[in-house]
Amino acid sequence: MLALSEPGGITAVYWVRDETYTGPVPADRESPMARSETSPGRAQGSSQRPNACCFCWCCCCSCSCLTVRNEDEMHDRTTSQDTKLETIPNCEPCPKPTIEEMRLWAQSFDKLMKNPAGRNVFREFLRTEYSEDNMLFWLACEELKKELNKSTVEEKARMIYEDYISILSPKEVSLDARVREGINKKMQEPTQHTFEDAQLQIYTLMHRDSYPRFLNSSIYRSLVHTGSRSSSES
Repeated sequence: MLALSEPGGITAVYWVRDETYTGPVPADRESPMARSETSPGRAQGSSQRPNACCFCWCCCCSCSCLTVRNEDEMHDRTTSQDTKLETIPNCEPCPKPTIEEMRLWAQSFDKLMKNPAGRNVFREFLRTEYSEDNMLFWLACEELKKELNKSTVEEKARMIYEDYISILSPKEVSLDARVREGINKKMQEPTQHTFEDAQLQIYTLMHRDSYPRFLNSSIYRSLVHTGSRSSSES
């Protein structure tokens, strides 16, 4: 610590080691914040809030980007209410279902899965939940059951295993250890029924987990609404 007397009888204390100065602050060393508080021009400008953008860290509720995003979300919700069957990708060739068929889909999961149009609509719903692979696996197993040629069966079984069973696949479906172990043994001599246990497990998963949400989804409800309106107008 070093004490010095300055003109005017003011004593300033200097901490030499920490370079801490406790004396009067010279004007040229005044902090920018202090200058902004004493400067009329700066004080007036600081009262205006800067325009925020999607990169602002403060997450300002008046951000123009958030406003645009909210408008887009409202538009998406509005258009989803007018979903028509023509907007659903026709993954499986099928005739246009009647309103009676659409209502049957709500009676049981079996009736939904036995109807090609119902499977298409349900598959579109699963895509929104990022679980479309469950339906793709189930459909692949159905195709395998129809195959009679032994070499083709082995080839398709290998493709199904690599696409949906292998832990290295990004489309791997959720199976328990018992079913997975059984498949590994059956793959030594694959048949049309190699994946039956796994197919049943995925079917049950879609029934219990995805199907109830599908019935309450905007995709299904809007289709039924549109179909009812069309049938009443005709």
